[in-house]
Amino acid sequence: MAIIRKKGAAFTGDTVQLEGVALRYDDSRDVLKDLTLALPQKSFHFLTGPSGAGKTSLLSLLYLAMRPAEGTLKLFGEDVTRASRTRLAGLRRKLGVVFQDFRLLDHLSAFDNVALPLRVAGVSETAVRRDVTELLKWVGLTDLMDALPAVLSGGQKQRVAIARAVVNRPSLILADEPTGNVDDKIAVRLIQLFVELHKLGSSVLVATHNESLTARFPFPRLHLEHGVIKVLPPHSAAETA
Repeated sequence: MAIIRKKGAAFTGDTVQLEGVALRYDDSRDVLKDLTLALPQKSFHFLTGPSGAGKTSLLSLLYLAMRPAEGTLKLFGEDVTRASRTRLAGLRRKLGVVFQDFRLLDHLSAFDNVALPLRVAGVSETAVRRDVTELLKWVGLTDLMDALPAVLSGGQKQRVAIARAVVNRPSLILADEPTGNVDDKIAVRLIQLFVELHKLGSSVLVATHNESLTARFPFPRLHLEHGVIKVLPPHSAAETA
């Protein structure tokens, strides 16, 4: 489970470490305030909170699109607040990110969008064909492997984006509302995919508004509100009954 530590406490063996982290935009309003938090290796957490609470902003920090206004952020034990662009690029290769707006490449088929991280990493085409086909089957898109994003529904695009994010079994998976465009049955199946990768060793952080979905799985929640984060235990049987 995530640990909220006091400033200056020792961090060891954690995938994510934030110490005194604050984030603010141009209007000088703090979106995140003085966060000191550790996510252990091979952990699984849901990230919850009302709209505008800063969930997407926190994920943006973790996938290295932004840097903290204050404090220290470490990924895999490395201080990224002072890292060079070259080093940041190396760390990003350990991340699998699912964006709300999908960010698929329109000129590539569903298959080729999912295959892209493997091809960039130099994986053999035989392995690419095997792994991508298996993953697209898992997310229910076997019949749409050759389809371009323009002909896919929002839910189908979401599933392609998730498959692309996890195809290379990243060390840390960050998902921003990954089930927002699919029905409940597919949503559960997609979270189960994250669970299987978690069992294989990935740390997972899933931002979601879907409380009924988080109640189905025995994982703790990071609840973000007014720029402050609280660690909540998994839903109890009484809550989910």
